[in-house]
Amino acid sequence: MGIVNVTPDSFSDGGRYLSKHDAIAHGEALAEAGADLLDLGGESTRPGSRSVSVTEEQDRVVPVIEALARRVDLPLSVDTTKSEVAQAAFLAGATIVNDTSAGWDDPRLLPLIAEQGLGVVLMHRRGTPRTMQDAPQYQDCVAEVCSELGEALRRALAAGIREPQIVVDPGIGFGKRLEDNLALIRGLADLRQLGFPILLGVSRKSFLGQLTGKTAAERDPASHAVHVWAASRGVEILRVHDVAGTRDALSVVAALDEE
Repeated sequence: MGIVNVTPDSFSDGGRYLSKHDAIAHGEALAEAGADLLDLGGESTRPGSRSVSVTEEQDRVVPVIEALARRVDLPLSVDTTKSEVAQAAFLAGATIVNDTSAGWDDPRLLPLIAEQGLGVVLMHRRGTPRTMQDAPQYQDCVAEVCSELGEALRRALAAGIREPQIVVDPGIGFGKRLEDNLALIRGLADLRQLGFPILLGVSRKSFLGQLTGKTAAERDPASHAVHVWAASRGVEILRVHDVAGTRDALSVVAALDEE
């Protein structure tokens, strides 16, 4: 899953693709590099970020979705927690909603997804992007995340979303400490017990900077290490900035695994 941030303040590439022209070109470049699907967001969810209005989020992301729906033959996902943005994105050509709140922020979102037959990523998050890293605390992070994702799954199914439409995401970096992020990545087998495909988003995140001392722009090698490790354990979707580099890393490991 290639990332297209149509935002001024995303942690890694905020502002680089804020213009419609630049965002479309970036989406096309990610498709050419080998992305299987694209995730487009018009609101940053980095720690400390503030929410933007529905109108502003739509103005950023909908024209880019409309253009990419015509130009690339890939599924398009909208990264939003708002039902109005999801509806506009669907009409523009998106078929997946990547909801960092797992349906909690907007009670109208899950019924909309069910009504339109969209795919959905239910991500674990505690707090809001503005507050989630203030003082996260867990007794048993993996067990608690699995339990809370289980509740999100029950709510999604009760809203009428069919099982094949659903993917879960443990929410690396969303209300998590370094040790929590590492425990969740190590605990992918426990997440598998939920019975749904897993999306993992670690690309360039701050816990990799804590481990390596690198800036966000320098974290692709560390990101690829986790991508390879996770893919070898069956993770179905990797949400990445560097599609070409991830493809190369996965291809080399696949060749080494051949007998």
